[in-house]
Amino acid sequence: MPRSLGDTDLEVTPIGLGLAALGRPGYINLGHASDLGGHTDVASMERGAHAVLDAAYEHGIRYFDAARSYGRAEAFLGSWLERRGFGPDDITVGSKWGYTYTADWRVDADVHEVKDLSVATLQRQLDESQKLLGNHLRLYQIHSATLDSGVLDDPEVLFELAKLRASGMAIGFTATGPHQAQTIERALEVGGFDAVQATWNLLERSAGPALAAARAEGMGVIVKEALANGRLTTRGDVPELAAAARTTGRTEDALALAYVLSQPWVDVVLSGAATVEELESNVVAGALEPDRDVLDALEEIREDPDTYWHKRSELPWN
Repeated sequence: MPRSLGDTDLEVTPIGLGLAALGRPGYINLGHASDLGGHTDVASMERGAHAVLDAAYEHGIRYFDAARSYGRAEAFLGSWLERRGFGPDDITVGSKWGYTYTADWRVDADVHEVKDLSVATLQRQLDESQKLLGNHLRLYQIHSATLDSGVLDDPEVLFELAKLRASGMAIGFTATGPHQAQTIERALEVGGFDAVQATWNLLERSAGPALAAARAEGMGVIVKEALANGRLTTRGDVPELAAAARTTGRTEDALALAYVLSQPWVDVVLSGAATVEELESNVVAGALEPDRDVLDALEEIREDPDTYWHKRSELPWN
């Protein structure tokens, strides 16, 4: 059922769709190349993205999350919105600024994206996002804010974001790395944010208390990488999750997403599906209410944050 994103007037659904794997031929999800099946030309990928978007909408998903660095994800989303004839009140769209896609549609690129959280990048990419998404764009997020980046203390960036927020745009940020909690805590001190998006999953839970605090302060909470880039699926390496899936007759991905949804401070968990089949497996989580013994078994699955993020950094593109 639709709900508000934190204290904003943005209407979202418990499961949303992230477009990181839909907008570019190269990504770090396990098995991404096999998902695409060699159909990596722009036209084929746009058709594939539209098919997943159609399936997501038919399954009740109403929050869609893109970024400037996701290849052509914003363009694919924009063309889908136009084809379907949706108005800005029919769904909620969020996107992000701060990374520039540099792979030029190559999977073997040395550098796939470049991070720059300057005010110049914000101004340039906001214009690009709005040209592609129009007034559907309702939430604009800093992409991968960290304490080291300094973006949360950049007066020029904060001034531009405040102006954008005053115009009616919801403002958020995404966090990344083993120090997500500290980034979220600093953002709460700075103020001016309506939503936070962070990695939280069975393996990496260190940001949980900070996310709960953000939600208590009225910020919307969006969980990304809930399947740990494929590690919490049948392609993954977590035997305890596979055992729970066998016991319950459910898929690993559905159980992992259902566990995230069981957290009271979560507004949206993102599916990162690259195919209709993956999407349909993911959305089962919305109706799952795992038994206490299953939740207890899942509770035992976790990694040290430094270990988790090191493993993530080692994932190959495709």
